[in-house]
Amino acid sequence: MVRACEMMGRNDNGLCGGKIMMTLRLFFRKFEFVPAATSWYLADLGEARGKQELFTRQSPQRLKVLREHALIESAVSSNRIEGVEAAQSRIATIVFGQPLLRDRDEEEIRGYRQALSWIHGKGANLPLSEETVLQLHSLTRGEIWDAGKYKEKDSDILEKFPDGRSRVRFRTVPVEDTPACLKELLKLYDDALDEHRIPPLVLLAAFHLDFLCIHPFRDGNGRVSRLLLLLQCYRLGLEVGRYISLERLIEQNKERYYETLEASSQGWHAGEHDPWPYINYILSIVKMAYREFEQRLGRLQSPKGEKTRLILHGIDGTRGPFSLAELQSRCPNVSVDMLRRVLKNLRAENQVECLGRGQKAQWQKTAKWQLGNTE
Repeated sequence: MVRACEMMGRNDNGLCGGKIMMTLRLFFRKFEFVPAATSWYLADLGEARGKQELFTRQSPQRLKVLREHALIESAVSSNRIEGVEAAQSRIATIVFGQPLLRDRDEEEIRGYRQALSWIHGKGANLPLSEETVLQLHSLTRGEIWDAGKYKEKDSDILEKFPDGRSRVRFRTVPVEDTPACLKELLKLYDDALDEHRIPPLVLLAAFHLDFLCIHPFRDGNGRVSRLLLLLQCYRLGLEVGRYISLERLIEQNKERYYETLEASSQGWHAGEHDPWPYINYILSIVKMAYREFEQRLGRLQSPKGEKTRLILHGIDGTRGPFSLAELQSRCPNVSVDMLRRVLKNLRAENQVECLGRGQKAQWQKTAKWQLGNTE
């Protein structure tokens, strides 16, 4: 195997040199066109951003419901993609409360929530810098020994199969070159934005492809990349991540995430890769978020109470059967009695069905479920 560090030299400024041809380096040197599919995404997102101010003038209380809901979903989904989970009955307490945490998984979910709060609080004023990237990693990894530190050993991205076999999906940048490559990526991104030659949303998506290929940390790269996506959206004036969980949408489209990442990373070191599958995937996620944002705010015009709406959206976001405890974790500050009352009413309307009896009974949406019809 020819290692990436053997393929490249260094520039006098200490940045990655030689033949590691990350996407932004290629774009910065020569950017010829935007594929038709990408152009459609950019046009749709431009229109959605134009409507953004109109929708964010809605009732502050209604927007607060969406913010709280998105905060829970983001913290849970981004960690669950990486196999980090906590008991459903504890989620709302972990995210919003101050309990003694029981294990590493709960600590990482709490840390992700803290990172989200930092980004939401600072917004576009938070710099996209090496210090910010390391701090986000530190927050999401909690008290673990290498939180906020670059990887110390070369690490490849592996795919594991149920029978125990595994294969190398991608060979990441070697340890000795990782800090320089991340610094160059950040510089290229800022320089390209300043030049105004490449659509900013294309740069954003290409940045994330390069970040995941560099793989700067031993663990937690995916979670940091999703936090950076939120931060960069803020910096480009896209506020949708405050109200709709980008992480949940990525989790719901996880198979396509892995497929497009693998497709776009092939040949990355040599600059022979096709970045557009992954770029289009990221743009599609942001587009989904705006579409859902508009749909939810449109539905919030009805006279029903905020807590009822929160329950309905909690049910709408489920995939397959769910328990009362799982629904409660999606609906913080909503009583069990109210959850049961709403489920009972929905069952009478044939919107949901109960699959058993007792406290552990499972529920699921029926074929007649339509959130718009319930509000």
